[in-house]
Amino acid sequence: MTAPVGARSSSPGDALPELVAAAAAGNRTAWDMLVERFAPLVTSVTRRFGLTQYDADDVRQNVWLHLVEHLADLREPRALPGWIVTTTRREALRVLSARRRVDVLDPQTDTRLDINTTDEPDANLLRAERRQAVHAGLAELQAPQRDLLLLTFADTDISYRQISQRLGIPTGSIGPTRARCLHKLKTTAPLQALAS
Repeated sequence: MTAPVGARSSSPGDALPELVAAAAAGNRTAWDMLVERFAPLVTSVTRRFGLTQYDADDVRQNVWLHLVEHLADLREPRALPGWIVTTTRREALRVLSARRRVDVLDPQTDTRLDINTTDEPDANLLRAERRQAVHAGLAELQAPQRDLLLLTFADTDISYRQISQRLGIPTGSIGPTRARCLHKLKTTAPLQALAS
């Protein structure tokens, strides 16, 4: 008689092939058990890279996404811990490499966005007023709406696929959702006050 998925055995590695096979076949309980079992391993690898909490979350999400995509291709289930370590390292290095190329700014707190090189006081004042209204309007939006707008407008090198992975929304809904978020931003009190 075969033991049920997740049943305790004499060694933690004994049930791993069955757990992997069940998860690959679409068993949600088996998948949850795999994530629970190996989440500490992913976390320990990300800590070694000194990632921010946001970047570490991004790495974790991508590791599980890769595992979903490749679980059925895994020839030796007992090699899963090594696969997870290698994939986590690659994702962490990818994030660190991207950080070196992109200077990430928070438009609500970073004063570098307020620097102007022109000597036109009226134009500078108008730009600063618009920027302040946009910052205040963004602050009124819910975090997912604000994140989507910041990703699509502030980071021009990011693809819709990356946005989909980062925010957990379908690629096809990014454009329509962004349009709704922009409309919502335009109806915030700071932008309405600016328009009047």
